[in-house]
Amino acid sequence: MSVSRRGFISGVTVAASSVALASGLNSGVNKAHASASMPADEPESTNEADSKRLGQATVEFDGEHQAGIATAQPAHLNLVAFNLKDDVDRAGLRRLMRLWTEDARALCAGDPPLGSLEPEMAQTPANLTITVGFGPGAFDAADVSDQKPGWLKPLPEFSLDQLEDKWGQSDLVLQICSDDPTTASFAMRHMVRSGTDYVDTGWLQQGFLSADGALPKDSTPRNLFGQVDGTVNPRIDEEYSEQVWIDEGADFTRGGTSMIVRRINMNLDTWEMLDRVSRENSMGRNLTNGAPLTGTDEFDDPDYDAIDKYGLPVIDKNSHMARAKAPYDHPEQKFKRRPYNYDIQPDPALGQLSNAGLVFIAFQKDPDVQYVPVQQRLDESDRLNTWISHIGSAVYWVPPGVSVDGERDKFWAESLLIDEAKPDAES
Repeated sequence: MSVSRRGFISGVTVAASSVALASGLNSGVNKAHASASMPADEPESTNEADSKRLGQATVEFDGEHQAGIATAQPAHLNLVAFNLKDDVDRAGLRRLMRLWTEDARALCAGDPPLGSLEPEMAQTPANLTITVGFGPGAFDAADVSDQKPGWLKPLPEFSLDQLEDKWGQSDLVLQICSDDPTTASFAMRHMVRSGTDYVDTGWLQQGFLSADGALPKDSTPRNLFGQVDGTVNPRIDEEYSEQVWIDEGADFTRGGTSMIVRRINMNLDTWEMLDRVSRENSMGRNLTNGAPLTGTDEFDDPDYDAIDKYGLPVIDKNSHMARAKAPYDHPEQKFKRRPYNYDIQPDPALGQLSNAGLVFIAFQKDPDVQYVPVQQRLDESDRLNTWISHIGSAVYWVPPGVSVDGERDKFWAESLLIDEAKPDAES
């Protein structure tokens, strides 16, 4: 028998009370057991204190911009693609956004979503963020194709791409990140289940970074080539305003951004045949700390004119760093990189011992202006191309953030999806 989501609501109070009672009893038993098994004067372990700190850590859901973009990267990523069912129109998409926003807001605060029968699974958010993106198909289904941003289309064909349909464009995407993989998994499962009347699940791209506390605070993450990845990212509000947040065009887009997802396979087998010097020359940076080969610190300005004792450039003009840098006459060619590593079951078709790479996520105001020119230069000539292949590609519009006002909670993409003739309509 199928039970609707709203059908759970009448039993929430009783269920929540029962769970709270059971939780309280269990807590008491656990505390009593701990007291009996541990000397009274023994201090709480550092690990236990740290796990409590991490488990209860939250990222504010409401705000001018969606969380999960400028937010520090948690250790785990679940990036889930969805395609709208054939009968979902603007009203249906509006209902889905109401449900998803309500549930995401609760989950990110460490609260059980309305109707949840698993409240204990939501109690450790561990910096959970849930971010939504709209593909071109969502605009078409809502009959607002004429309002689609001009850049919301497939990226140009790059000569070295080896794109696979299974990692291609979808109507919607949810980026779910947390420092706890169990929390990330539960949040994903809940959001999938919550939207089952409106969407079918497409691909799932999972990724990881170093665990919280494994590296010094605010360290730039490393990819599986061992490279520091994201040195040139925006780091202050002014840089995000310049590179990431949309501030022109239709009102409904302002405060939002664009999301590019590129799945990049990395051939670790052949990469690991290189000596260390060759690896650093291909990138243009020192592997130890990410410093440019002309500097000593990660954030030193590279000197592209420097030459070595043989009269050769210290930084190869075709190194990844040199090809990716914004030209002096096009300073706008910058964007936010938010990649995650992946390492999954080897695929015999690849002819490699491993199946690893990057779920490369980029945020920018306009991909045509910022991302595409950079990727075109990399496609033409980048030392790293010998060891990488782009196998997936998708582009999304990311709505601005939402807030709770005095009358009711706002929901994702409300200003796009509300029917002006029936502003309070639910269907």
